[in-house]
Amino acid sequence: MKNLTRLKKVKDKDENWAAIISAPFGKLGIKTAMFEQSLMLSEVFYVARSTPLLSAQNELAEKTIQQFNRYFADPVFEFDLPMIPKGSLYQNKVWQQIAKIPLGKVTTYGDLAKKLNSAPRAIGGACGANPYPLIVPCHRVVSASGIGGFAQHDEEGYHRNIKTWLLQHEGVCIN
Repeated sequence: MKNLTRLKKVKDKDENWAAIISAPFGKLGIKTAMFEQSLMLSEVFYVARSTPLLSAQNELAEKTIQQFNRYFADPVFEFDLPMIPKGSLYQNKVWQQIAKIPLGKVTTYGDLAKKLNSAPRAIGGACGANPYPLIVPCHRVVSASGIGGFAQHDEEGYHRNIKTWLLQHEGVCIN
C-alpha cells in the first residue's frame, strides 16, 4: 500500500492543476477545463500533503478557492460553481441523493442503497468516483458500523482523517 501512496504523491506533482490550496485537513487540488465554450470546474481532489501549493491559474480557480475558504469558515455556506457534468447515470442518481443529505446529518451506505434499490458497495463506489468532493458531500455517507471509507480509501489515515474533520466541522458527533 505504501507504494501506491508514493505513486499517488508523484502523480499529484504531474497533474495539470488550476490551483492547489491548503485546507484545515490537508491540501486540495482544483482542476478547471473548457466545456461547451465555458470554463468550468472539472475536478476537486484531496492531494498529498507533500504536493506543492499552486496559486489560482484562472478566475474560476480563484472563485473556487474563495468558496472553499468560506465553507472552511462556516459549514453552512452553499457552493455555487459551474461543474462539468460527469459520471454514469447511476452515479448521478447517487450524487443527487447525497446532495439532499442535510448539513449536520449522515446516512449509511445501506440506507442510501435501499432508497435507490441498489447495494451498499455500489453506493461506496459512486462516492469514491465523485469528482467534486466537498461540493457533493459524500463525506455524509457512513458505514452502519462506523465512519466508513473515503475517497476510495478504506484504511485509517489521511483520507479518513479528512472525512472525520469534515463531519465534525459540520456538527456531526463522531464516536
